[in-house]
Amino acid sequence: MLNDNKDGASLKLLATIGVMALVSIIAFTCIYSLTTSSKEAKLAEVNEETSITNEEVIADENATMSERSANITSRSSIDRMSETTTEEDSEIAKSLASTIEKGLEDLKYISIDEVKISSDMDITQFCGLSRDDFIKLISDCRADTTGWFENHAGQIYDLCHKYQLNEIFFCGLISAESGWNIASNHRSTNNFISLMSSGRLIRYSSEDEGLEVAARTLHKNYLSEGGSFYYGKTLAAMNTKFCGSSSWVSLVYGRMKQIVK
Repeated sequence: MLNDNKDGASLKLLATIGVMALVSIIAFTCIYSLTTSSKEAKLAEVNEETSITNEEVIADENATMSERSANITSRSSIDRMSETTTEEDSEIAKSLASTIEKGLEDLKYISIDEVKISSDMDITQFCGLSRDDFIKLISDCRADTTGWFENHAGQIYDLCHKYQLNEIFFCGLISAESGWNIASNHRSTNNFISLMSSGRLIRYSSEDEGLEVAARTLHKNYLSEGGSFYYGKTLAAMNTKFCGSSSWVSLVYGRMKQIVK
């Protein structure tokens, strides 16, 4: 009976140990499963966070790259705009300077209609026209039938400004001495204001030389203080030694009036 009780107790102990072992196994399995799930969840979360972080990093880098590119493009655009603006400003400045210069030039001259002459005028004072307007004035002179004066108008203007002579006076003098058509003896000698030596017209090698000597001689000898034949700066004063004829002033001034209406 005692042995039977011992055997029953042993069986109960074994059964209890077995149940406890089974419970332990089940508990371990559950704990392991939960732990694994938790680790996997955490790993997934970490991976997700890493993925998000990487995407954000890439996005940030792309944004930075785009910003840098935009900045570079903007700077390039600004540089190009700056260069273009500088060039445009330069052109505008040049155009403005040219306009101002032309305006100032125009202020220095009078119009053809404003040209005035008189028989007692200072024949060392310019007529007041621009070179182009003087050429136009001469080209409109009907008395210049051969066109000689029109063809030489620019040269005459330049010489008058070089030697301080009134341009209309110089043309009138040439016409009075050589004729509007320039007489053959004056053409052949290129002597247009009857400069004489030993009773004859002085011969010059070319029209250019003849016109240059004529202007220089008038300025130096007849119309400058201290000149060999200087008596004043009017037609009458110049006539004192240049010609001496009583009709000479009227002749020269009459030719001048054919130019200025």
